[in-house]
Amino acid sequence: MTQQQPAAAPRPAEYRIDDLAHLSGATVRTIRAYQDRGLLPRPERRGRANVYGTTHLARLRQIADLLDRGYTLASIKELLQAWDAGLDLGGVLGLVAEIDGPWTDEEASRISRADLDAAFGGASDEAAVAEAVELGVLERLPGQDDEFLVPSPQELAVAAELHSAGVPLLAISAHLRELRGQVEHIASRFLDFTTEHVFQQFLDHPPSNAEAAEAAALVRRLRPLAQQTVDAELARAMRTLATRYLRRHLSEALPAESHGPRGSAPSAPAGSGPVTDPRTATDPSPAPGPAPEKAPGPARMPATAAGSDAGAEAVALPADAVAAVRDLVGPAHTAAFIAAAARREVQARTMDALLPGGPQDPPEGPADTAPRAGPPPGT
Repeated sequence: MTQQQPAAAPRPAEYRIDDLAHLSGATVRTIRAYQDRGLLPRPERRGRANVYGTTHLARLRQIADLLDRGYTLASIKELLQAWDAGLDLGGVLGLVAEIDGPWTDEEASRISRADLDAAFGGASDEAAVAEAVELGVLERLPGQDDEFLVPSPQELAVAAELHSAGVPLLAISAHLRELRGQVEHIASRFLDFTTEHVFQQFLDHPPSNAEAAEAAALVRRLRPLAQQTVDAELARAMRTLATRYLRRHLSEALPAESHGPRGSAPSAPAGSGPVTDPRTATDPSPAPGPAPEKAPGPARMPATAAGSDAGAEAVALPADAVAAVRDLVGPAHTAAFIAAAARREVQARTMDALLPGGPQDPPEGPADTAPRAGPPPGT
């Protein structure tokens, strides 16, 4: 009986680059680009020809599948490196999917060119559209010149509202560029912060499936924190700064609109008397006494001191004094600071008058016939 020889092992498949492109669905140019980026192993060199194998075909199909699932080439490269290091891609894929997933609940929409022009006043502005496409506010759709993809409808709506309020389109684009740079800096700082204190333990070595799953859960927990923090801080800053802006601009406008020309003391309307508190006034006639001395220099803003139980009276102050107070405490607190300083000075003089030896309590001894240097009691 003749002994049967064992069947020879099948020879591994070999492909030229054109054959590999045909089987994988990728182009020759794409295959070479993947090789240059380190996504695909180099082929075996035989003479003047490059020979590819089944591992190259499997890798190209993996890349195509991950691209279809929304991964970027940079993320795919990291995943494949983890695979080559012997790790199961299940946990790593979950972590990458969590990071690459949407960071907002907002969904993209489409807008026709006619609706876009109508949203911005009805005029067609090719330069503004090109600027919006460059910034990513609009995305052109292949083969469609009359429709755009809008990644963030909310951002486009804000731009339309600003334009309807009178802001030029190019000014909106310039503002968005500046804002985007500042927000990217905030995002970078938040990532540095969370990496240092939360994710460093997963990044100093190839993570296991359990570690990758734990990191993905942390990403889900921390994902909204950056936006919540920025929202809260932006609201606080807008509330504080908007109040300061309003008070500053109103205080600058009041001398011209309500208190006469800038540089002159405020004057009362014709036929009106001095400003008094109607709750305490008993005699509408002005109090006798010398006219107050005019403050040197033009008053940049009227300082109005009003307590809870006292009326308000406009007083012309030296411009340099008001400016110094404004620089010290800010426009929002200038009037309150001046009023508090005045009350403190009045209280100090009252205390001095009540002390022994004060203006109202002369010391015992021979009568002093010399005139006092200070003001008479009661002034």
